[in-house]
Amino acid sequence: MEFEIRLSGSIEVRVGGRAGPLGPTKSRAALAALAWDAGRSVSVDSLVHRIWDDHPPATARETLHTHISRVRRALRTADPDAPTITSRTNSYVLHVDPDRVDLRAYTSCVEQARALKGSDDDAALQLLERADTHRYGEPLAGISGSWPDHLRATVGETALIAAMTRAELLMNAGRFTEAVPVLAPLAPEHPVDEALVGLLAVALHGGGRTAEATKLLQRTRQRVIRDIGLDGGRRLHRIQEGILAGTPAGALYGQGPRRRPAARVGRPVPDNLPRDVPWIGRRAELRRLTSALSEGGGEGGGESGAVVTVEGMGGVGKTALAVHCGYQVADRYPDGRCFVRLGGHAADRTAGAPDRALTTLLRVLGPEGKELPQDTEELIAMWRSLARDRRMLVILDDAVCSEQVRQLLPGASPTAVVVTSRRRLTGLPGARSVSLDVLPSDDAIALFQRRLGTGGRSRAAEIADIVRVCGHLPLAVEIAASRLLARSSWTAADLLRQLTAGAGGLDELRDGERTLEHVFALSYRTLTAEQQLVFRRTSLHTGMEFGPHAVAALTGLPLAVTERALEQLLTQHLVSEPAPHRFTLHDLLRTYARSLSDAEETESRAAMARLATFYMGAADRADRLVHPYRSRTSLDADDFISLPEIDDVPAAEKWLITESGNLADTLGWISAHGTERQLALSVHVLTELLDTRGRLTATETLLRRAVAHWAVAGDRKAQARALLDLGVAHSHRSRYDEAISAAREALELARTLGDPELECECVNQLCIPLWQTGQYGLVQALQEQTLDSRMQMENGLQAARSHNILGSTYLSLAKNDAALACFNSALSEFTAIGHERGIFVSLNNLAEVSTRTGDLESAEIAYRKAISLATQRSDRREQATLQMNLANALIGLGQTEEALTLSQGSLEVFRAVADRRGEALALNRIGKAHRAAGRSEQAVPLHIAALTLARRINAAGEVVDTAYDAAVAELDTGRVTQAMAHLEESLAVSRQIGAPAEASRAAGALATARTAPRQQQRD
Repeated sequence: MEFEIRLSGSIEVRVGGRAGPLGPTKSRAALAALAWDAGRSVSVDSLVHRIWDDHPPATARETLHTHISRVRRALRTADPDAPTITSRTNSYVLHVDPDRVDLRAYTSCVEQARALKGSDDDAALQLLERADTHRYGEPLAGISGSWPDHLRATVGETALIAAMTRAELLMNAGRFTEAVPVLAPLAPEHPVDEALVGLLAVALHGGGRTAEATKLLQRTRQRVIRDIGLDGGRRLHRIQEGILAGTPAGALYGQGPRRRPAARVGRPVPDNLPRDVPWIGRRAELRRLTSALSEGGGEGGGESGAVVTVEGMGGVGKTALAVHCGYQVADRYPDGRCFVRLGGHAADRTAGAPDRALTTLLRVLGPEGKELPQDTEELIAMWRSLARDRRMLVILDDAVCSEQVRQLLPGASPTAVVVTSRRRLTGLPGARSVSLDVLPSDDAIALFQRRLGTGGRSRAAEIADIVRVCGHLPLAVEIAASRLLARSSWTAADLLRQLTAGAGGLDELRDGERTLEHVFALSYRTLTAEQQLVFRRTSLHTGMEFGPHAVAALTGLPLAVTERALEQLLTQHLVSEPAPHRFTLHDLLRTYARSLSDAEETESRAAMARLATFYMGAADRADRLVHPYRSRTSLDADDFISLPEIDDVPAAEKWLITESGNLADTLGWISAHGTERQLALSVHVLTELLDTRGRLTATETLLRRAVAHWAVAGDRKAQARALLDLGVAHSHRSRYDEAISAAREALELARTLGDPELECECVNQLCIPLWQTGQYGLVQALQEQTLDSRMQMENGLQAARSHNILGSTYLSLAKNDAALACFNSALSEFTAIGHERGIFVSLNNLAEVSTRTGDLESAEIAYRKAISLATQRSDRREQATLQMNLANALIGLGQTEEALTLSQGSLEVFRAVADRRGEALALNRIGKAHRAAGRSEQAVPLHIAALTLARRINAAGEVVDTAYDAAVAELDTGRVTQAMAHLEESLAVSRQIGAPAEASRAAGALATARTAPRQQQRD
């Protein structure tokens, strides 16, 4: 029958739902004093204090013994198999599972819910529901004294945490109305708790009870100021201001009234606004724009942020105003600022297609590496879901029409949107408009003077005439000043004469945008034929920034000729150079140049094909240096494309990082416009880069297309390599069964082809998910056979990789000496060929051996050396893994705080790149750090959360360790029943995967746990 000790309400021992007699009040207090520390030793002095405070009777120890005896009899009367109380030296222990004590079970459920919040909100809510079933009334009802009061306060604080956690979970799901009754009963008990009151006010506001929310905030803030002083209540004041301004509840909730567990990673705060410039003029327009942002409204009504359009002719300064405003109002948008170029007037964009802009928004907002859908409607839904409770400012720059913008609005969200466009956007419901005209004369003169930066060769009257000829249009003024700067021998008078002499001068700008094109035409006509070709072709580049090699590919010109042409374009401000040898084209100039290219449709298509060939050829060259171990499918040769000189690994890594955005854009272009063969070759080239940047899972559809193409084409070698690429994507999403299936299919193809090198690589890729799922015996057999083959091939790199994988398998099988020999061989082989990544991976593996054998000092040294080498790489996941491994050694060395910091940092990275296995490892490591610091109660829910993740992804090795670590922490806290269940799981899985050391460890702990509760010492 079910046994339970109740400390909430009347103190009771219940068996099968029926309460048994306990005797007088002091006997019940004695039971409570022992039950609160169930499974732990409680000193006699502590028991005396808990029962009699600081005024015990002279015979307190003898009387305590009497009460303990009564409790023992009551327990035996209730249930012959009831828990026992044993006496030790000057202490007593009640041998009962803490979760059989209602208040201990309650606090355990609350802590587990907090640990799961953010990873599994539904499970967290279920745990809080379960927690409520363990409370039956006021703790220790009828018992007075300082310790009972302290326990009631402790449980009250836990109840407050539980309520706030439940409210946060409900509000995360947009269920503000349901959060109100959770919080409201606690507000009178905690009248000056700003976090609680702030959360309740936001919930009231979100549930449509705004008047109640403002009254609550005003009343509480007055009391806080009275009790604390004028500095008090700032958080409440910010929330009140937001409510009065009509800010939706989701945005206010994001401002920080929540209490979060330390292990939870905050969502990213994007801020990619372009650089602000020293501001001149536009004061009235800036006030109108900021006022319109404050008024709110927009598509979603009262729950939506403002939508404001900034409209005007090309070159009038719309983008500059929007960006400057973004900096001015930054404090109003705590969830970030996003700038997205819609390219409505850049001809390489497709008007109205939102996919590119949505992808940009999601990449800026979401964790790096998060998989993005392919369908437009799904992209829109994901964007609106992410923006739902964020108070951000989004600038959509250069929109072409209302329909294009409407699909990008965040819907019912506190996010504000500023749209710039050359057109009047009349189809946006609720949008406010700020219209820009040309600059006043004084501001245009000031703009010219600030750009020029000198006064010695210019007179005020001449400058006034120049800006008059420019029509006070900011872009024209900027072009005029830049031209003067480019001619060191000119004065303002010289420039003015040039602009006003003859036909076709800048005076034509007075007629608006049409004449601005004439300015571009004037510059264009001064170029040589080669320079004109370069100018036209740059407009075809898919990215915003490019290098001379890409332009050479677009034009088909020699590199040296292209570089000279770019220099001339730079001098005439037709291109800009934001970084050395990196160029960009202004959108207005891009529009003009693209209009010239449109007349060359056939040549433009050929140019884009050459650009794609260039990027994939250069990427292939760089990737072969950075990842020399890959089995490669060769690209189709093109001897007419000039590739950059990439001669070593650092140069290759730098090029890949610099061009990663352009490479991704090129892959997108090939996916839409290239052949299936081009796509299959390109995604193969970029697999490792996409993996390093955390984007491989988002490309899974393309990887599947590659596999299908090679199958149809009958190229079985390429098909096998494509399957390996697909398997990597599956592994990094913790989909191990699919990864194993892909690698096995590739291995079968390689064996059929009789290609020993490809076969070895297939074995390596197969062994990774096999090892992650604990199939160590199979991995050992495969790797031993593969290693023999590679030694015969005399391939040092591949032999080193096999030594590392085989060593990791030996280590899992507790063959430490064999593992050490393999890792030392790998380190020697990697060092001989100068393979830096292999070196730090081998150092990490050697440190793992040292950790297993108890040489923690050597492990720390090796880990730190590996980390110092790995910091030069761009793979955040590898660095996080090394730091987490170092944390394990530091825990054993007693350096728990540094271990905790490292593990929490690793957890952030793993969650950011959606690495569920890494997340489980990091959660478990954080739990171990807490336990090592004497905080086992905090450790238990973290271990349970880690175990839940490990089971979900079928990571058998992690199930073994997390179940064991959870059991150890549970034994510390007296949860013997749960500990035994987890030890049995660890033992069973260890035996299943053939991990003898782990099986022995679990079996020993299980034997101890089974016998410990039966050891009794009678008085």
